Amino acid sequence: MDFKEIRSGARACVPMLIGVIPFGLVAGVTPVAKGLGFWSAMGMSTIIFAGASQLALVDVLASGGSALIAALAAWTINLRMLLYSASAAPYLAKESLPKRLAVSYLLFDQNYAISVAHWSNRPAKAKAEFALGGGVLLGSAWIICTLVGALLGTAVPEWLPLDFAVPLVFLVLLVPAVVTKPALMAATVGGIGAVVAAEVGASHSSVIIGALLGIAAGTWADWYLETKAGPGMQAGETGTSA
Repeated sequence: MDFKEIRSGARACVPMLIGVIPFGLVAGVTPVAKGLGFWSAMGMSTIIFAGASQLALVDVLASGGSALIAALAAWTINLRMLLYSASAAPYLAKESLPKRLAVSYLLFDQNYAISVAHWSNRPAKAKAEFALGGGVLLGSAWIICTLVGALLGTAVPEWLPLDFAVPLVFLVLLVPAVVTKPALMAATVGGIGAVVAAEVGASHSSVIIGALLGIAAGTWADWYLETKAGPGMQAGETGTSA
């Protein structure tokens, strides 16, 4: 076990706590406020371990929906994790099965984005411990904040905007990653595609639709720039010089 990489991954994810803490409180407060109880809140934060999916599940159950519909709603929102896993798999191919399973359990949006960026700069030294360090930090904060939120229950006033930091965290993750023209194309098309899909009624599937459109646009831009630059040049080189 490489503890240096674990500490490095944890340090890299410290700024992400600004979004995880209020979101974790919401994940604890909401089930209790909706009448599902303390243990439901804690069970979801340790088993499902995904904020948006948990809140969707609570919303369906609290409004009288069936467990099957609630599970499908949570599963649909978390489909993006399939894309995350496919993206991270090449970097972790040489890691042991227990380490890969641990990374998959502790996979958050934040530590996925930070880990892939870290591994991309040092593919020969990619290690699961980096993602595990960030995952343990964020996961611990998530469960602790859920516990606090569940204990507070209905004592938290509804006007307190605890979920304001969630979109801000995604913006913090997105902006540093947009460093080439293909990345800019992917971010723009993916964002617009997700918004349009949501407006026409795709609901939670809009996230997946936007992600697929962004991947297709980024891949096309990368291919186009490499073809335009000719053999021996990288798309990123073209993107910075054109």
